[in-house]
Amino acid sequence: MAFMEKPPAGKVLLDDTVPLTAAIEASQSLQSHTEYIIRVQRGISVENSWQIVRRYSDFDLLNNSLQITGLSLPLPPKKLIGNMDREFIAERQKGLQNYLNVITTNHILSNCELVKKFLDPNNYSANYTEIALQQVSMFFRSEPKWEVVEPLKDIGWRIRKKYFLMKIKNQPKERLVLSWADLGPDKYLSDKDFQCLIKLLPSCLHPYIFRVTFATANESSALLIRMFNEKGTLKDLIYKAKPKDPFLRKYCNPKKIQGLELQQIKTYGRQILEVLKFLHDKGFPYGHLHASNVVLEGDTCRLLDLENSLLGLPSFYRSYFSQFRKINTLESVDVFCFGHLLYEMTYGRPPDSVPVDSFPPAPSMAVVAVLESTLSCEACKNGMPTVSRLLQMPLFSDVLLTTSEKPQFKIPTKLKEALRIAKECIEKRLIEEQKQIHQHRRLTRAQSHHGSEEERKKRKILARKKSKRSAVENSEEHSAKYSNSNNSAGSGASSPLTSPSSPTPPSTAVEHAPF
Repeated sequence: MAFMEKPPAGKVLLDDTVPLTAAIEASQSLQSHTEYIIRVQRGISVENSWQIVRRYSDFDLLNNSLQITGLSLPLPPKKLIGNMDREFIAERQKGLQNYLNVITTNHILSNCELVKKFLDPNNYSANYTEIALQQVSMFFRSEPKWEVVEPLKDIGWRIRKKYFLMKIKNQPKERLVLSWADLGPDKYLSDKDFQCLIKLLPSCLHPYIFRVTFATANESSALLIRMFNEKGTLKDLIYKAKPKDPFLRKYCNPKKIQGLELQQIKTYGRQILEVLKFLHDKGFPYGHLHASNVVLEGDTCRLLDLENSLLGLPSFYRSYFSQFRKINTLESVDVFCFGHLLYEMTYGRPPDSVPVDSFPPAPSMAVVAVLESTLSCEACKNGMPTVSRLLQMPLFSDVLLTTSEKPQFKIPTKLKEALRIAKECIEKRLIEEQKQIHQHRRLTRAQSHHGSEEERKKRKILARKKSKRSAVENSEEHSAKYSNSNNSAGSGASSPLTSPSSPTPPSTAVEHAPF
């Protein structure tokens, strides 16, 4: 497909960050092996689910591919003798279910292409590297001065974003990085506005934004070129990782966990907040802050991937902040993601879960104060502070910035309005998703409460009481009827006989009944 060609009609733009869950529903033994029938579900909707059939060998193949992470994953061991016994199959099914639970709840593993293809082959069967190569090759036909040195395989976490090491033919010593990315589910800009804004990115000058050398786009994807930074990203610094290594190898199981020094935390944090404030003031939606989107040049942080929001790509932390209804604007998303980044800079690893109940000892209580304002239960429940508020906090307020470079990013009024509308659409989709998750959580809690052992006991006691009460009421009602019938019979003996055509008035029995 030519680079400037339109995408296929009816193309599905999946949100790759929506979690997949997997439950083994049954197993069936064939002549030489056992197959496991697995129900996979995307998100909270039971209707958005499907069945896959996997053998143990499929699990083993996936596990071998995931060895790059260095994690010790709980795949049940192989067994050659007695592997068709019913008890063994039941036991293995439990082990495989545990394995699925581990990989689907690990934030990095659950988003990787290997796991997605295993659980959802229909939507992840494409060769995204090959697609990217085709697009990039078409681009070079009209831009012959660039040359691909090598693909940078899997250095990012996104399935539909690929990277290539580049050079300019007449400047062979300079290294650049080309990134190609497909559209995402939050692309609300018109094709014309989208392409205009992508081409504006090289004109964005800011001391804390990594400069874009070249940018172009079509109706289905975008291609950008930047200088290659030998030191890598802020995450590479924290994890002591090599920039060219695959994402899974670098970050899944770090060998050494160590946070940054306090002065680094203060300086980098202040610089990142300054650039977020600049973008917010410009009305430019970001929403993609994390340690891999920050490059280091000496003691200076520079933000990457401004194009992500234009492309409509979902955030790395979307599955986290979609749980909290008060984090419903891209500004609040940036602040929440800043909290994650600050935690990682401080402790050398991301938080195990959010919200964070208590924070480990930090180099300064000023750090903990910022973390509490962005990641605590209270913050997630009540909402995020503004970037301006964070800049006023003691951790950052006394940091001196020495840069003399004047920020510059001129966005025409018409495109500003297009950005505003697109931002509102992104936030609307987020709010709707949060509402559905909230309703699902309430329903699940109610069902869990209703099905708990304590509730079952309460219902049994109530049922017994109701049964006794009904029995007493029935007994009293029977006694009353019996008494009334006897009394009616006695009063009827002294009453005049009536023919069938002359019914007795309803008041007669009452009038003659003794009290």
